[in-house]
Amino acid sequence: MEVPLLTASGLTKRYGTQTLFEQLSLTLHRGEMLALLGESGSGKSTLLNGLAALEPLDRGQVVLQGRDILALDEAGQAALRREQLGFVFQAFHVLPHLTVQDNVALPLLLQGKPDPARVATMLEAVGLSSHARHLPRQLSGGQLQRVAIARALVHRPVLVLADEPTGNLDPAHADQVLQLLRQQLREQNAACLLVTHSAHAAALADRRLRLDGGRLVEA
Repeated sequence: MEVPLLTASGLTKRYGTQTLFEQLSLTLHRGEMLALLGESGSGKSTLLNGLAALEPLDRGQVVLQGRDILALDEAGQAALRREQLGFVFQAFHVLPHLTVQDNVALPLLLQGKPDPARVATMLEAVGLSSHARHLPRQLSGGQLQRVAIARALVHRPVLVLADEPTGNLDPAHADQVLQLLRQQLREQNAACLLVTHSAHAAALADRRLRLDGGRLVEA
């Protein structure tokens, strides 16, 4: 039996006396895209951040390729995120003083592995080759979204965590991005956890889970 790429168990998050979610468990296999659905405020983004140790959880274990992310010290968690994870944040988090190509190149530079050809390939894949030298302030929200997606994939992460990656895109670019994600998962034998409100995006996933009342259920 194939060992899951990611196994999370017992995940619990509380804010004071309020329990956002409790004893959540999920698995992700290589090549799989898993869509996470739920109402606004249900805890989807918090769960996503918790899986990467970007936000502390009250309890739980997150094992990625045999390593418990939550048991690592801060330096170990940062190194793992830098080398193995790709993030698509809902708020983009592009650096305003860097050009498009430099924003996309950043994960490779942080690893000490500059690769201009790979950056150019990713910009072409998201349709932004002609904007390579633009600054973020010169781009639309949809273009910024595509920069964030190219940056998340450029270093060939084993796990992509994507928070509403098509939320700012028109249907044509949304399809382009989703197909790019699927292609990268196949080529890199990676996996993706996709938080989305889009029924279309969810329909393209291999599995769908809903976070409802602090519990994960099949959608």
